[in-house]
Amino acid sequence: QVQLRESGPGVVKSSQTLSLTCTVSGTSITTKYYYWNWIRQPPGKGLEWMGTIAYSGSTYYMPSLKSRTSISRDTSMNQFTLRLISVTPEDTAVYYCARDRGYLNLDYWGQGTQVTVSS
Repeated sequence: QVQLRESGPGVVKSSQTLSLTCTVSGTSITTKYYYWNWIRQPPGKGLEWMGTIAYSGSTYYMPSLKSRTSISRDTSMNQFTLRLISVTPEDTAVYYCARDRGYLNLDYWGQGTQVTVSS
């Protein structure tokens, strides 16, 4: 049973750094050929893909967020972490981590965590 769980603070101050961790169980984040993703959904809007870290450790980011986004991993803890710097209230959203098994098939998702950026 593959499970993902997001954790981190629910409120972040403007200009600060948003940091969220996804803990994975049931499979290793180094297993070929899975990709581990961060997606967010602002209120009243659709899902927005933010970036991913591959089984190899390679990272890829949404171009519009690349300058502010970093994804890293701790393989010993089977976790990967999102860091989004210089946040504004426009970054308020529900943040999800999810696995991509290929073919853009995000087959396992965390439950999501609400992050509010205070002004």
